[in-house]
Amino acid sequence: MTQQGEYMKQAGVLMLAAALLAMAPRILAHDGPHGHASAGAAEDPDISYTVHLGKQVTDIPPKREITIPNVTLPDAGELRVLKGDFHIHTLFSDGWVWPTERVYEAEENGLDVIAITDHIEYRPRLNRGNPGEPMLRKEDSENYNLSVEIAQKQAAANKKASKNKSELLIIRGTEITKKTMPPGHFNALFVQDVNKIAAVQDDYWKMFAEARAQGAFLLWNHPGWEAPKSGGIEKGAPTTFTKIHEEIYKRGYMDGIEAFNGKEFYPVVAKWCTDKNLAAFANSDIHPPESRQYGLRNPRRPVTLVFAREKTLESVKEAFFAKRTIGWAADMIFGQEKFVRPLFDACVEIKKEPGRFAFANRGSIPVVLKVGGQTVELAPLATAGAGRTDSIKTITVENWFVGKGQPLAVPVE
Repeated sequence: MTQQGEYMKQAGVLMLAAALLAMAPRILAHDGPHGHASAGAAEDPDISYTVHLGKQVTDIPPKREITIPNVTLPDAGELRVLKGDFHIHTLFSDGWVWPTERVYEAEENGLDVIAITDHIEYRPRLNRGNPGEPMLRKEDSENYNLSVEIAQKQAAANKKASKNKSELLIIRGTEITKKTMPPGHFNALFVQDVNKIAAVQDDYWKMFAEARAQGAFLLWNHPGWEAPKSGGIEKGAPTTFTKIHEEIYKRGYMDGIEAFNGKEFYPVVAKWCTDKNLAAFANSDIHPPESRQYGLRNPRRPVTLVFAREKTLESVKEAFFAKRTIGWAADMIFGQEKFVRPLFDACVEIKKEPGRFAFANRGSIPVVLKVGGQTVELAPLATAGAGRTDSIKTITVENWFVGKGQPLAVPVE
């Protein structure tokens, strides 16, 4: 049979099949993997398809969108408010997750910049050639920069994969981890090579000096952490600025301090920040996955606000050394008044109307106002009002602190 004859034979079979299908009872088929299956023949009862249950079984909150207006400072002009977390751990020390997961967590929380700060002296997850330590190759475990480099590559890849997406900034950092308090633990941020700091880990003064030689910003971590065998204070002891910390500060090895760490708050830090001009921070110090420490996208997790000229690592570093940072955690703001007040002015609009105040919150930070004898809860991006009399000269911002137990006071005369 010729090729043409074979073609005509096959075409005839297909035409006959089509005619038989057209005469069959029409039955509505179920949804197949690509939508409705074509109606027509009865379905074999033994045939089934994959049923996709994404919407039915998924309960993940959407990505956080944090809105904070630009602030204006007398000596610096208009500045952006970047959101960051500058104390984060991975499997490269005693964290529970790979560095790439920290990138995704930060992006989903609406952060602009983070620092990967794995411990130098304490890296229990890494393979040092001992039996039962299969986490990493030995040569990788000896590279103290690797976790940061992995995170930086992931952030760059995420930006490339998403059009018009701003890249998450990753600061190269590390945690200097001493088992006694003082000195406790310090983060070195904006370092060039962690390996050089690790090389002198037997002497914390040499570690501080090497970090500073690399241009690092030095942050005193969790000054009130109760863990005497791991570099914290005795349980129930007061949070104090010790003689050794005073010496560290005098030698120029302390630039900032954590007011919030993980799930802890150290009220006295505000006084130290004001008296010694230290930058205030609110950091997660996260070790487990985000979901196990805070729940997903929790708006009360610690965030450090950075008043930067632009979203670049250079601008963040300049802001750090200018001490233009504020801690935000558990619906509280905490920092030096010279920064907290401009942030309030940028976020909260106060209008005097006949017999009342009208408030508008232009940002994502909740505000609790004491207006005379009234308490006004001004939710993020919301409005509220309160009665006004001539006797009300000042409004107190109950959850924004500028000192130990000292809320921000805003004149309204």
